[in-house]
Amino acid sequence: MCSLYFSESSRIWHLAFSNIMLCVLLKLTTQTQVPNSNFHPPVEVPGDSKANLMSMSFPGVQLHIEDQHVVMDNGILQVTISNPEGMVTGIEYNGIDNLLEILNEESNRGYWDLVWNVAGSTGTKGIFDRMEGTSLKVIVENEEQVELSFTRMWDPSIDQGKLVPLNIDKRYVMLRDSSGFYSYAIYEHLEEWPAFNIDNTRIAFKLREDMFRYMAIADNRQRFMPLPEDRLADRGQALAYPEAVLLVNPVEPDFKGEVDDKYQYSCENKDNRVHGWISNNPSVGFWQITASDEFRSGGPLKQCLTSHVGPTTLAIFHSVHYSGEDLVLKFGPNEPWKKVFGPVFIFLNSLTDGDDPLLLWEDAKQQMIYEVQTWPYSFPASEDFQSADQRGSVCGRLLIQDRYISEENVPGNGAYVGLALPGNVGSWQRECKGYQFWTRADEDGYFSINNIRTGDYNLYAWVPGVIGDYQYNVVITINSGCEIDVGEVVYEPPRDGPTLWEIGIPDRSAAEFYVPDPDPKLINKLYVNHPDRFRQYGLWERYSELYPDGDLVYTIGTCDYGKDWFFAQVTSNAGRQLITHMKELLGKLGSNSTWPMRVEPINYD
Repeated sequence: MCSLYFSESSRIWHLAFSNIMLCVLLKLTTQTQVPNSNFHPPVEVPGDSKANLMSMSFPGVQLHIEDQHVVMDNGILQVTISNPEGMVTGIEYNGIDNLLEILNEESNRGYWDLVWNVAGSTGTKGIFDRMEGTSLKVIVENEEQVELSFTRMWDPSIDQGKLVPLNIDKRYVMLRDSSGFYSYAIYEHLEEWPAFNIDNTRIAFKLREDMFRYMAIADNRQRFMPLPEDRLADRGQALAYPEAVLLVNPVEPDFKGEVDDKYQYSCENKDNRVHGWISNNPSVGFWQITASDEFRSGGPLKQCLTSHVGPTTLAIFHSVHYSGEDLVLKFGPNEPWKKVFGPVFIFLNSLTDGDDPLLLWEDAKQQMIYEVQTWPYSFPASEDFQSADQRGSVCGRLLIQDRYISEENVPGNGAYVGLALPGNVGSWQRECKGYQFWTRADEDGYFSINNIRTGDYNLYAWVPGVIGDYQYNVVITINSGCEIDVGEVVYEPPRDGPTLWEIGIPDRSAAEFYVPDPDPKLINKLYVNHPDRFRQYGLWERYSELYPDGDLVYTIGTCDYGKDWFFAQVTSNAGRQLITHMKELLGKLGSNSTWPMRVEPINYD
């Protein structure tokens, strides 16, 4: 997508468009504030109040190794993992034998996976791999912690062309007195191994259909969900793509006439901290918590899947969704690579009978805050996961130099400031191989980025309301324990002259533009009169219905972009038609003048 401006010699026009159907990426309207570090995380156990629970002491963590399974048990929950494949086959909690879908095969309950392809392949459809381990190693085993490693080592003499050329190390960690467990993985590609591509990688959990019916991904994005059988051919009607289904004969009539589409529940990385499911009877919550974005691809605005009908919960680490081939991880010959994904936390909570089940969501948000505060975690045993004392920090102040706005430099209020692998201006939006670290500047433009992994980075920034991208022109090297102050850095937005007029706001969102109502026969009730109503299915088709005889014409000074400018550029001649009308306007302003036009990216997703 992009934004377009128009000026006498430029800051120019603001127009939102995308080459994909599900295109405009808006900010979530609700965010949880992180309280002080004295917060103590709650752990819910049936029949006990929090006051009683905080004084309880659970037994130490125990590990039971069997022929085909291993079990981690801390007295609050038991996690069963296949041996040596490393699939989570069972989670026992709150007197329930298994929270995962027992009707599924053991390999289809809780698992890591990736989609890969050979070098030179195009597109985003590759080879699906559940990454079954071939060896188990106990890394840590004591009363405070158990950490297990399930590995699959690539052998070029056997696996060439059959398996992704990676050494894969999947880790599972259980801590004492913790109402959940952690998982992370290390992927490694050796220099002498063949080139290849990665399209997606994630961890997925398939929960019990007979228990988990209520899904929550934000304060204003939660609801009871349809059943997976409602999507089958005898109950649902396939729409433009397989993920979208119109529910015509659902098991529960209340869902009749709604569209179910997992992409409607996507979320920007910066807001994707906690999501999951609630069971009403018994009152149990299953939550996926991600404390850091550092291992995710595409920066803070990249959208990824969360939870969806299944019931399914995902932790997405790398994805080409909404971006296409630009975000495919492409490794060339003689290219070594290693990356740690995670840890993510699978958090379980429960309530006593009679309590409001939605309290489980509030509790999960508090647990998320605790996890964020304790990042980077101190417990991972892999030397590839850097602890806090091995990391560094960068601080400074971002100023904006725009003489058409102010004679003095103005603070970069609310700027997004981040570190990513060295590259070109704005390259962080497509960067996938390394780590990224982002923060928001305060109202005076001051920023501080902490807990940065060692390595070389460029400093990138952009400011809501200001066109363009900033890049610090010096590579920053992070060493263990370093504290780097870059001082005042000045961003001069691209300009050729004063602004004559502007359509929209250069904030990488299209929230200010006109979003039509959906076809009443193709709605998701959650998004009726909702700030995220742009997520409704089929809105791209509404453009042709609104303008059946030609493309829209926007008249500067008369039209209101909140009512008259369509939020997305869909398949049509709208862009060409708009330029034609602008030429007519410019001709009236003077045939001997130069009137530049500048395009401002909203989001590459």
